[in-house]
Amino acid sequence: MTQVLTPAVSPFASITVDINPVLLHAGSLHLGWYGLALALAIVVALLVAQREARRRGLDADAVLHVAGWAVAGGLIGARVLFVVDHWPKYASEPLASLAFQEGGLAIQGALLGGFVAAFLYARRAGLPVLVLADAAAPAVVLGQAIGRLGCLVTGDALGAPTSLPWGLSYVNPAAMAPQLGVALQPVFAYEALWDLAVFVVLWALRGRVRQPGRLFAVYLGLYAAGKFALTFLREERIWAWGLQEAQFLAVALLLGAVALWFLGVLHGGRTSLPSAPAGSQG
Repeated sequence: MTQVLTPAVSPFASITVDINPVLLHAGSLHLGWYGLALALAIVVALLVAQREARRRGLDADAVLHVAGWAVAGGLIGARVLFVVDHWPKYASEPLASLAFQEGGLAIQGALLGGFVAAFLYARRAGLPVLVLADAAAPAVVLGQAIGRLGCLVTGDALGAPTSLPWGLSYVNPAAMAPQLGVALQPVFAYEALWDLAVFVVLWALRGRVRQPGRLFAVYLGLYAAGKFALTFLREERIWAWGLQEAQFLAVALLLGAVALWFLGVLHGGRTSLPSAPAGSQG
């Protein structure tokens, strides 16, 4: 199995990726690089979320239970949205829709599925939903940035052909790249960098934005804005008005962020958090 990253000679000066997306085989089961990146993203996100939960006076074990539901809902939502959006590919091979470890997860489906599952469990358990959301916001976007790295090997989330020196040309036949041997925009890398920038902003604001739910609103708004803009570099199916599916979902998330930001006004500020102890910013 060849695993090298070497300069390409055509069609542009770019980077050739010749790595099998499958890392290990175990009979009929196999572990992909994407699955490894996804596992790392979940672990890091859980650690950050637990730290933030403790800082906010929440039960870290309760947060872990919520996270379990969020991860399960997120994986299901991510795969369902991806398969729906690429149904012609999976219609003839429906079992392939279950192979999420090979790549092919719609991040917005993960967010929607994870949010719904976490919300339902938190409400049932009597946990403060908005405070939990604020604690999870930095962790979620950091996990998104790490998870996007799995696309480097699978060839997922790419854009149009490019002559930029950091364009990626995939040659392994198992890659998901829409065109083999052609330098393409590494949109996943741009999204990962944007996610990291959002994480830095949220980490800096987490002790300053005190109204429950508003830090999560900042996360949703920044993420949605970046996703909307970067999707113009993709070449997915146009739904309407020159926009792709991901952009319509980004607009919906942005509207949700605005609504969540002003939700505290309806409560007259009664849900604001107490001041954090000195030195607790972490």
